[in-house]
Amino acid sequence: MRWSRLFIPTLRDDPADAEVVSHRLLVRAGYIRQLGAGIYSYLYLAQRSLLKIQQIVREEMDRIGAQEFYLPALNPAEVWQESGRYTVMGDNLFRLKDRTGRDLCLGMTHEEVMTTIARSEVRSYKQLPQIWYQIQTKFRDEPRPRNGLLRTRQFIMKDSYSFDIDPAGLDTSYDKHREAYCRAFDRCGLKYSPVRAHSGAMGGTQSEEFMVMCNAGEDFVATCEKCNYAANLEKATSKLAPVSDSPGPAAPERFATPGKKTIDEVAAFDGLPEASHIKTLVYMVGDKPLVILLRGNHQLSEAKLETISGGEFRPAHPQEILDIFGANPGSLGPIGIPAKKAPRIVTDLALQGRKNLVAGANADDFHIKGVEPGRDFATEYFDLRVIEDGEGCPQCDAASGATLKVSRAIEIGHIFKLGYKYSESMGARVLNEQGKEVAPIMGSYGIGMERILVAAVEQNNDANGIAMPRSIAPFEVVITPVNTRDAALTSVAEQIYQACLDRKIDALYDDRDERPGVKFKDADLIGVPWRVTVGRQAPSGIVEVTRRSTGQRSDVNITDVVEFLAKQE
Repeated sequence: MRWSRLFIPTLRDDPADAEVVSHRLLVRAGYIRQLGAGIYSYLYLAQRSLLKIQQIVREEMDRIGAQEFYLPALNPAEVWQESGRYTVMGDNLFRLKDRTGRDLCLGMTHEEVMTTIARSEVRSYKQLPQIWYQIQTKFRDEPRPRNGLLRTRQFIMKDSYSFDIDPAGLDTSYDKHREAYCRAFDRCGLKYSPVRAHSGAMGGTQSEEFMVMCNAGEDFVATCEKCNYAANLEKATSKLAPVSDSPGPAAPERFATPGKKTIDEVAAFDGLPEASHIKTLVYMVGDKPLVILLRGNHQLSEAKLETISGGEFRPAHPQEILDIFGANPGSLGPIGIPAKKAPRIVTDLALQGRKNLVAGANADDFHIKGVEPGRDFATEYFDLRVIEDGEGCPQCDAASGATLKVSRAIEIGHIFKLGYKYSESMGARVLNEQGKEVAPIMGSYGIGMERILVAAVEQNNDANGIAMPRSIAPFEVVITPVNTRDAALTSVAEQIYQACLDRKIDALYDDRDERPGVKFKDADLIGVPWRVTVGRQAPSGIVEVTRRSTGQRSDVNITDVVEFLAKQE
């Protein structure tokens, strides 16, 4: 392609509303333009990169025997109602009605639609396993779309679904996807880590996310440098340093805490560390209260709460709390709750075995000391807290001193073992070898196409712009004559350009009548991995080849330049 004929609207200044590097550079380099909140137009350069990314993913999916489908983005509401997700997805699901008043929605993902196909067409174990995938536009009504392509309301996703006769088959399908994802991300030139993840509204058991560590990320990942432990903060666990409990009363004792509501206020008043206080939170699961107890200096992970709640939940309203406890927030605790209310109480593992703790007395301006979980109140124990940077690695021996580092990351892919969530709820059945009807077991696997592009830009940039990996760059090489009015130079540039095309090297010929500096700056900004400069040495048979990522320059004979480029990464 010849630059003079292309639409590449580069900008010299950063857009005022762009906060992260990838957003700034993709706008400046002429890849994208914003149409609305979380809605972007992909211009010529972005489309070329995204098509290359999609092709890499497509090839790796085909390699594991997956079959490509293309499903409707517009879905009847009833298929989502069958699975229960029409309600669970809340306001994130775009809902609409057709002219007859029938409820519809825009697909965020396609478990339901794929399951309707399987239940209608797959009858026997002999037809399994199946892996079906698509690369398609999805929709999500994000409450706060931001950071360019990182959080949008319309996006392109590769989503695939496996159907197997038993858990062993699911294990095989899952492992195939994991390997395919690693190959795809390797080919896209990304540095990434598979991490343990929370399944969320997708349901199921085991899941892993593929994360690219960078400051622009909206996820947080805990990793250990001494072993292979890596987990999303929603799933991560840790080893806590031991806490010594001071001697306390033989039974709980009530004491006045006038005006003291928060953990830090009460701790300053009674002289005990925050770790010796119980934080009491109240959520509603449907119409039933759930009391959550944490160590005073810990925070609740709502993702972990989701795995044990048994339904949709929300923080209780002040009046609901008063009705249950007879007290207001700031004085709540697990002892003395009116028996007729009898809420379920769940306690974080960090409080198990602890003694002489302080909790609210369920009377305004009063607390109780000497509280011991299990002795003074019945409870269930779960991992409920958000871990923090510097806590002990759960896999390493405590003596090693290994600690976890919490870092920001971009999620580029996610794989789930869904189990029977959708096949059971939607009535998908096959006959097994014994002729008995059984539900197939399912997996679900997603890759965000724009997120690969964003991650590549976040990992590969400098003060001059984007340094895109060759495999997904819009062009692999730009041929740049320093003077397009010099017939000898343009003749050499044309020769190299045509030779690149003949060798299937994706080349851009910068035939614009511009100063060399302008051309060089534009090429650096848009991220072309290699530049061939046809300059004053060309009459002597030499051109300069520059690697964008390092700035390294090499003088190469014109007759050898195409072979030289073909061998480079």
